[in-house]
Amino acid sequence: MNPSDTSSSSRALTETYGTDGFDLDADKLREECGVFGIFDHDDAAAITALGLHALQHRGQEAAGIVAFDGNRFHSERRLGLVGDHFSSTDTIARLPGRAAIGHVRYATTGATIFRNVQPLFAELDAGGFAIAHNGNLTNGLTVRKALIRDGAICQSTSDTEVILHLVARSRKPRFVDKFVDALRQVEGAYAFVGLTNNMMVGARDPLGIRPLVLGELDGHYILASETCALDIIGARFVRDIENGEVVLITNEGLQSLKPFPAQKMRPCIFEYIYFARPDSIVHGRSVYAVRKNMGAELARESPADADVVVPVPDSGVPAALGFAQASGIPFELGIVRNHYVGRTFIQPSQSVREIGVRLKHSANRGAVEGKRIVLLDDSIVRGTTSIKIVQMMRDAGAREVHFRISSPPIKYPDYYGIDTPDRDKLLAAHMDLDAMRDYIGADSLAFLSVEGIYRATGYAGRDPVNPQFSDHYFTGDYPTRLVDMNGGDSNVRQLSMLAEAS
Repeated sequence: MNPSDTSSSSRALTETYGTDGFDLDADKLREECGVFGIFDHDDAAAITALGLHALQHRGQEAAGIVAFDGNRFHSERRLGLVGDHFSSTDTIARLPGRAAIGHVRYATTGATIFRNVQPLFAELDAGGFAIAHNGNLTNGLTVRKALIRDGAICQSTSDTEVILHLVARSRKPRFVDKFVDALRQVEGAYAFVGLTNNMMVGARDPLGIRPLVLGELDGHYILASETCALDIIGARFVRDIENGEVVLITNEGLQSLKPFPAQKMRPCIFEYIYFARPDSIVHGRSVYAVRKNMGAELARESPADADVVVPVPDSGVPAALGFAQASGIPFELGIVRNHYVGRTFIQPSQSVREIGVRLKHSANRGAVEGKRIVLLDDSIVRGTTSIKIVQMMRDAGAREVHFRISSPPIKYPDYYGIDTPDRDKLLAAHMDLDAMRDYIGADSLAFLSVEGIYRATGYAGRDPVNPQFSDHYFTGDYPTRLVDMNGGDSNVRQLSMLAEAS
């Protein structure tokens, strides 16, 4: 079969999965959110807005900031990008105070609803409490149903609200004890940043699946999802919040609690593959360097006889550089990305939809025409955009297209705060390598092995007894119980997604 032809089975699959691949970023796993907080600083809200700008890649659906001025809490929550709403001095002026927390949220399935925009806020017996959350509680739906049966009134479809209810209902005497009591009742992955009348609180799940770092600016503590949020404001990285750690930040300083039994950390491997910004440092490792290592490992595992290495922008660039350097094949920008195109585009007809891809990404014909190319991307999810990318290269005159993926095949959905398709929509879950190659129309296709991705992060390989990362996307080895999923039923979505789609 000519790889540039689309078989009848491929057409059927395209009809099944849709053709939503006109944006090359559309067929990616989506991290749901990022968090930021700063305590006891004159410009708390403005600094929080800058931190959220740096974390915008973690959430583009909505943004919010809650500030406390010593007497009152002030909340500004908006649908859309941080820069669309929090660059105004008028908005920042409505957020007075020396403490603030913020949140950016990614779109999930279902409607975009304002009631889910974080930070969430509630008046409790001990005072106000605002909270922002990155992650997903795998028993959140179960706990939520129990709370509602007991008389709770839920105002959002977010599992973050579960924490507010559990804190409010706790019989413990102090706020910190109430907060820990709430954490003991939930499972899954989380990085929380909260704000009360007299403290900022941070918490990371017992396995450290979701990231959270501690920074310092002019003697004032900061909590953030990534170090890039510290860099943008000139703050100093202090350390990672440890797995299972709760930190309390007050005018007296920082207090660290370890309320959970010690466990080996299993952070999310996809932070290195795709989610984190390349200029961030995650657990002491440069994300950019790890991604280059992934490309180099891929070149050694699955070499290609080709003329140029072409990245799928932007996330494929570091791996493509690593592949090019390890293989000796020249690196070329064969796909050019237009960074000035908005997130939405009205596509009233099929002919206009077909052209739509060129608004954001276009082929650099001079770099690929008549050449055998190695196309580098970080992952394949549904595969719909991979078809578009390969065809784009062929339309630009590429003689051969060899697709290389700098992560293993994604075979299992995520339940820890990442918007993953159901398993029957994951291409690698029901196709072998040859079938995937034919489906996307490439001359060859290869993925980085699970062992290769561990080598790229500095390990000799994957520890089969106690894996160093949460790598369930590839292995099906989920690090926690999946209470809401009935033992891993892939037809059940995460709470926020399930509720929004209903």
